[in-house]
Amino acid sequence: MAKVTVLGAGSWALGLSILLSDNGHDVIVWSAVADEITILKETGENPKYLPGVKIPETIKLTCDLEEAVKDRDILVMAVASKFTRSTAARLKGLIKDGQIIVNVAKGLETGTYMILTDVIKSELPEADVYALSGPSHAEEVSRRLPTVVTVAGEKPETAKYLQDVFSSEVFRVYTSNDVLGIELGGALKNVIALAAGIADGLGYGDNIKAALITRGIKEMARLAIKMGARTETLYGLTGMGDLIVTCASMHSRNRRAGILIGQGKSMDEAVKEVNMVVEGIVSAQSAKELALKYDVEMPIVFEVNKVLFEGASPRESVNNLMLRGKIDE
Repeated sequence: MAKVTVLGAGSWALGLSILLSDNGHDVIVWSAVADEITILKETGENPKYLPGVKIPETIKLTCDLEEAVKDRDILVMAVASKFTRSTAARLKGLIKDGQIIVNVAKGLETGTYMILTDVIKSELPEADVYALSGPSHAEEVSRRLPTVVTVAGEKPETAKYLQDVFSSEVFRVYTSNDVLGIELGGALKNVIALAAGIADGLGYGDNIKAALITRGIKEMARLAIKMGARTETLYGLTGMGDLIVTCASMHSRNRRAGILIGQGKSMDEAVKEVNMVVEGIVSAQSAKELALKYDVEMPIVFEVNKVLFEGASPRESVNNLMLRGKIDE
């Protein structure tokens, strides 16, 4: 049995908490938002993020960070990407050397364009940081539906330990050492999913969805490989796999936000209606800046940025993609 603390109380945090509790581990859930913990204690569920999903009574709930992280084997960083640095900073002086931290959020830090494991390492250089990612909607994991993911980090023995901790009959875990590829896949696919949702909102069909997925993975791989990631990572679970599920599922907040934008809602209106963090919007500008920095062609990412931040018409942006210069595949 491992002692695991999950930092965050959103849908993914709770989904993994249920999994880890089912696996027989000692689980604590911490949140910086006192109301979240109060509601969980009073109702046994989070009606905003996972309505109808009961949290096992074996899971301890707290707002006391020192209590939550003291003498724990594993800390799971499950806060939204924009809170990753501030949450890591709060852990200074509270964790032991070599503390295992598993980042499960998907995004890039605004301004620095850093992957989230690097953000955590920059605040907590004494920690041993890993990434867990893949096609894994919290709504399905929390209901114990079969899911397959990858955990990645520098030490193979620790990655295998984490594989054992998270694995179950409904949750298969592979290992990798390509943290960069896994993190970039998880962040960039959200931007492509926005484009797929916009196409859905415009009333377009399956043909353009398939094109956005296949051309989208080309863009993702082009950038990730240029930055030093491995090709097979981007065409595996944490690249292509995650991209497919995020572009196709109504569980995807990125796709849902894109649908609303395609239907004529503004970015702010779409985010308000989805009522959850839309990581693709947070990562879109970072993806564009990385494409410029590494001189990588990413037309879908650029058109998404035009729609989100420059007032471009979604229909016009799709036309721009369709009428680009004629090239070989």
